[in-house]
Amino acid sequence: MHAKTDSDGTSLDNSWLPRSPRRPIYYVQSPSNHDAEKMSYGSSPIVSPAHLYYHSSPIHHSRESSTSIFSNSLKIPRSLPAWKHIRIGDQDGAGHDGSEGDKDGDDWGSGARNVRLYFIGFLFFVLLFTVFCLILWGASKAYEPEISVKSMVFENFYVQAGNDHSGVPTDMLSLNSTVKIHYKNAATFFSVHVTSTPLEIHYFQLKLASGQMKKFSQSRKSKRTVATVVHGSQVPLYGGLPLLSNAREHGNKVALPLNLTFVLRSRAYILGRLVKSKFYKRVRCTVTLTGQKLGKPHKLTNACVYH
Repeated sequence: MHAKTDSDGTSLDNSWLPRSPRRPIYYVQSPSNHDAEKMSYGSSPIVSPAHLYYHSSPIHHSRESSTSIFSNSLKIPRSLPAWKHIRIGDQDGAGHDGSEGDKDGDDWGSGARNVRLYFIGFLFFVLLFTVFCLILWGASKAYEPEISVKSMVFENFYVQAGNDHSGVPTDMLSLNSTVKIHYKNAATFFSVHVTSTPLEIHYFQLKLASGQMKKFSQSRKSKRTVATVVHGSQVPLYGGLPLLSNAREHGNKVALPLNLTFVLRSRAYILGRLVKSKFYKRVRCTVTLTGQKLGKPHKLTNACVYH
């Protein structure tokens, strides 16, 4: 009977050894100390040689100890569903984090793209508006105002002896005249605001009289005639006008060449203060003061030069 037991142990040992290297691996949790004592010192006092041989087998002991250490160190779940649950949860978490990262990246990319689109749209609007303003400004230059000096009337002319501000005796001249200017705004889509420099009458470099034209606004496709008074009072001559030496006795024989000069400024506000156009006209007229034509108009239509 003992020999049979040995053969049984031998057969048990041979059957326990793995015959195929592709067998699946199972994780076995080692029993606690209390369970081991129950297995060794059970209620049955007789222990079979096969059982003793199983426990004394060095291969089984090494496998059991290594399995226990490996299972304790990794803390592998006891059941396969738990293992699958952990793996699936990790994959879900990783996938969720990746999707959120991709979503944040897409949001940032779309926001930057929108900013670029808005900026390009703003630049395009500024470019179109600038081109539109340039077109209006260029079109306004074709509607330059029409200016012409129609006539000039000398109402009175006096030369008398007197003293200047420092008390020096000299001849004093007084002169009153009226200048009529024709102004026409031919523009079809804007009005103009008109001002001018003082109208001055010179005998060469000597200024004899001056007058300021009132500023006005001229609507589109309209015209008007502006009258301006140009006068001089008690202007000292200091012998600068030898032609007037006999003017006090023979005023009707006076013939004095004079020059009338001024600058006319026209400003057109086409698109508010953003688009405005300016027109400047320098006028120089030649007129002869004669004693016989006092109070009569002098035609200056062909006697003026415009720049």
